[in-house]
Amino acid sequence: SIFEGFSSSLSFQCLSDSDLELSTVRHQPEGLEQLQAQTKFTKKELQSLYRGFKNECPSGLVDEETFKTIYSQFFPQGDATTYAHFLFNAFDLDRNGSIRFEDFVIGLSVLLRGSVTEKLNWAFNLYDINKDGYITKEEMLLIMKSIYDMMGRYTYPCVRDEAPSEHVEKFFQKMDRNRDGVVTIEEFIETCQKLHKLLLTMQTFT
Repeated sequence: SIFEGFSSSLSFQCLSDSDLELSTVRHQPEGLEQLQAQTKFTKKELQSLYRGFKNECPSGLVDEETFKTIYSQFFPQGDATTYAHFLFNAFDLDRNGSIRFEDFVIGLSVLLRGSVTEKLNWAFNLYDINKDGYITKEEMLLIMKSIYDMMGRYTYPCVRDEAPSEHVEKFFQKMDRNRDGVVTIEEFIETCQKLHKLLLTMQTFT
């Protein structure tokens, strides 16, 4: 998946340390046992993830520009900047402009090992750009356009300029079940669970 590649891009290596190394970072993450309880990673995996995170971000925090640089490496044929911005905001749970190690591993745990419902909750948060609890057609279109930009114009078969809008119209018609112009998390999850092809589309880009 995209996020497995994202993890490996941070040079994650297995450690034999008995606990997380905390002495050299300005932001000290929560204890190992607490992170084990909050995620589906083992102690050894958390140690490995932390070493890679610390190597790339000695401060213990990832700012948006660093995140964009790392993520864009996976899509050299396109422009991943806008999608990476939305993705960064989905990881930045406290909205302070940086991603802590805790934010990173909790999100990664959901995306790699979460249940279908957990993944869909995370995806809804990604699509809900202004975090008001609803997805509008405009928000979905912004995300969809950023995905097309990320995949590049030179994909095969060739993508038409109107394709993002057409996809949004189809998705929104299926999701907005009560036709009130917005999609709630209940509508989003129910629709995605019922429509297997739509579910696969969402998982591809999260």
